Amino acid sequence: MAMQGMTIGQAAKAAGLTRKAVRVYEAKGLLPEAERSQAGYRLYSEDDVELLTFIRRARALGLRLDDVGEVLHIRRGGTPPCDAVRNLLDARITEIDATITDLLALRQTLAETRRGADDRPCGEPATVCSIIEDA
Repeated sequence: MAMQGMTIGQAAKAAGLTRKAVRVYEAKGLLPEAERSQAGYRLYSEDDVELLTFIRRARALGLRLDDVGEVLHIRRGGTPPCDAVRNLLDARITEIDATITDLLALRQTLAETRRGADDRPCGEPATVCSIIEDA
């Protein structure tokens, strides 16, 4: 009797992912190891596609693979992972806020350096470029 299931390409397409992403998620243990056809092809179920879709959505929210793994581990233990998800989202928001602050500071430094760059003579002796060396 032939095994039923979707190929990796079909499962990836159904979940909105690439084949490579499916392989990575399987290798990281986020997705159970796929069954194999007699020819050795990976075969995926509808449940696998649902899990892959969940992973894609979590990644789209900026959660890291380790974060997704933590959520799945909690769920597999029989506990709803919503508290953990809230905490992970709060942590990502805090990280993003810090990144925005750092980028705004960098932008200000770049803008100030650029404003002063027009007044710098390029023929001035410098190792490479006085605009950067004096910044």
